[in-house]
Amino acid sequence: MFACTIADIIERFTDALTVIMGDVTYGACCIDDFTAVALGCDMLIHYGHSCLVPMDQTTIKTLYVFVEIAIDSNHLAQTIRLNFPDDRETFRETLLDSEQQASLIPAGERIGQGRHLRIEGPDASAVDDESQNPVGTAEQPSNPPRLALVSTIQFVAALQRLKEDLTTSYVAPSTPDGPYSNGAHGDQRPRIWTGAYDATIPRSKPLSPGEILGCTAPQLADVDALIYLGDGRFHLESIMIANPDVPAFRYDPYSKKLTRERYAHQEMRSIRDDAVQTARKSIDIIAHSQSPAGELTPRIDEESPVWGVILGTLGRQGSFKQLQAITSQLRSSRTSIPYVPILLSELSPAKLALFNPHIATFVQTSCPRLSIDWGYAFDRPLLTPYETAVAVDKAIGWMSKGEGESEGSGVYPMDFYAAGTPWATSRTTATY
Repeated sequence: MFACTIADIIERFTDALTVIMGDVTYGACCIDDFTAVALGCDMLIHYGHSCLVPMDQTTIKTLYVFVEIAIDSNHLAQTIRLNFPDDRETFRETLLDSEQQASLIPAGERIGQGRHLRIEGPDASAVDDESQNPVGTAEQPSNPPRLALVSTIQFVAALQRLKEDLTTSYVAPSTPDGPYSNGAHGDQRPRIWTGAYDATIPRSKPLSPGEILGCTAPQLADVDALIYLGDGRFHLESIMIANPDVPAFRYDPYSKKLTRERYAHQEMRSIRDDAVQTARKSIDIIAHSQSPAGELTPRIDEESPVWGVILGTLGRQGSFKQLQAITSQLRSSRTSIPYVPILLSELSPAKLALFNPHIATFVQTSCPRLSIDWGYAFDRPLLTPYETAVAVDKAIGWMSKGEGESEGSGVYPMDFYAAGTPWATSRTTATY
């Protein structure tokens, strides 16, 4: 949208020539230094995303221009205080327990007064009585609720401001602003919780504190809820998948709405497990079609299934070294799996349907969310690097039954770019 204007400014005030790259950019992983070099460019300017691909790893001089979006911080902080009790027990009773009870209402039954889903802390009829509970003079709760604050890179500065606002007691301004000033019944204003919260900003290195990606989010320890600052659900779903037991809330800075968000964890895990099990069945077929292990050069039946290993070519989505790590894993697995390398900029069910039917399973390095969100739409399994490791028994799956756990209760990790994980280290070492 702004590319043409920026290009005009550069060419008007400098002698440089500009090239506007028209390929789609889904995120920080789509920075396309390879195409820039092929076009004969001397420098690449990338707007809006963090340095997911470090400048010392790009093949051209790269300038990352960060974008910070200013929001109404007062409205954000007061909205949370209006809805989240500042005492941990009260928080759980009024926000989480009552929500669970409301979810038991039979489907199709009319929800009458007092039986609607709500995220407010106190009762709607409870308004401040200045003589009983004046704003700013409430006692500090001894056990405040523990909140994890996350966002996209554009709002991390606002996230730091929010933490400061929540970890200190609230003092009413002399000139009220934000949602607290908009009482619906004259002087009867909704109660605002004034105590300090135990708010933290988690981090999944190498990302910035509080920053999450659609494929990378930290696992949270001992928190009562997570609050996501941003529009849309793509990034939020990442941390919800990684923390299925943590209630999630989203504050949209554009619509200024705080909403309770949910995710079909069991359905997602089941669908992805079906893909892994189907891939394992193809391995069994391959094992029966191979020649005896004693032969120096194993023979593969022409009709035997093979796997297609896809290297994403949209920007830096795909990593050749990660592709090498995957193919090495396939060769060294208990049953050596034949494969064919495939280069694709974007994946779709229609494209993969064109490949020979004897390609039984696809492995893609572009983005885990392609498999998680859209895997059901493909007629053959579309595995992520992590799911591939599970399929060949090189990693523990999310459906495995641990001690004291029920089957399928494991956590599906969202750590595609997290430092120290096999998927991250393979981009530099070409091995797992």
